[in-house]
Amino acid sequence: MIRVLVVDDEPMVCAHLRVILGGAEDIEVVAEAHDGAEGVEAVVRHRPDVVLMDLRMPGVDGLAAIERIAALPAPPPVVALTTFDADSYVLRALRAGAAGFLLKTTPPRDLVELVRVAAAGHTVLSPAATARLVATATEGRKEHVDARARLRDLTDRELDVLSCLGRGMSNADIAGRLSLSEATVKSYVSRMLVKIDCRNRTQAGLLAHEAGLVAKPE
Repeated sequence: MIRVLVVDDEPMVCAHLRVILGGAEDIEVVAEAHDGAEGVEAVVRHRPDVVLMDLRMPGVDGLAAIERIAALPAPPPVVALTTFDADSYVLRALRAGAAGFLLKTTPPRDLVELVRVAAAGHTVLSPAATARLVATATEGRKEHVDARARLRDLTDRELDVLSCLGRGMSNADIAGRLSLSEATVKSYVSRMLVKIDCRNRTQAGLLAHEAGLVAKPE
């Protein structure tokens, strides 16, 4: 079973997510929390496999909670919940360690599948939505320059892999695209994360967008 913690200050949102996720045979909502502080405590208490975290909450908000969870030993993937995909909080959440983000209007079937994706250790990242986030960032030009500088020690093959991460691709997808084994891709990703000082695949994917490695959607 995939154990999920839902953190949102709106009880109706929590109830909605519980109903949707509870309908899947392999997913169980183990707890709810209604602010960031409660969310962090619930992670420690229940050890969920995935956390769905609202970003805008009174008191300790989702952004602060994501930072605290990321600092825990063996933290679970945290997926940010947002109403608007151009919310600047989302970009900050990804930089803080979130594994991706979901719109609260995501269709039920897609929501269930994306929770499974997050539990499997993959990113929950829409390339088009991420491109919009980066494009609307006020510090976009500076971020682009800084991102390019962080990539200077990467090989051409590592840049290829990084570009694939920016598209939200799994190791299997990358292996097929680049004609490599999954084990080789995993090795490339692990080594690359150290080189570019990224905590996870999502941060690396965001960096790929900031550096201009991912083509902008038409």
